[in-house]
Amino acid sequence: MTYRKKLLYPILLVLMLVSCTSKEYDKQESVFIVFKTPTFKYADLGFMYLNSDEIKIEVYGSGQALMTLEVTKSHVCLSLLECMNNDSFNAHVLSQWYPREILKNIFRARPIFKGRGLVKNRNGFTQKIEDDSKYNIHYAVFNKDIIFHDKINKIVIKMKRVGS
Repeated sequence: MTYRKKLLYPILLVLMLVSCTSKEYDKQESVFIVFKTPTFKYADLGFMYLNSDEIKIEVYGSGQALMTLEVTKSHVCLSLLECMNNDSFNAHVLSQWYPREILKNIFRARPIFKGRGLVKNRNGFTQKIEDDSKYNIHYAVFNKDIIFHDKINKIVIKMKRVGS
């Protein structure tokens, strides 16, 4: 065996092991989540995992993982679909008119559409965002509980922290 092959095998082994390690999350929360679009409908208890780069949501029913949703800076992975970049996910699952970072901002309880229509209140904020033919959004964050409703695109995303 040549020197290069002797060096290559340990490097490949380390790379394989590193790629199989699970991701580290800074925060884990129990949540009740409703994720309803014209193509998907999920509502049940689950967990939300957060770190600085991504969000992972697992929804369970009868003790089984029904849906896994991972949101990163560049893509969204939904358990029954292939991973898509954020724009493709919006176009196929949400609305083509939504900004690329909308899902990340919703699950992090941050303003959407660059804060358009933002009204702050004591324990959160609301936003009403309308464009006659594209969307009619009511978005509210209250004590970190989230309600996103778009009447035109028939999308509802609700998240309530459980036990916090």
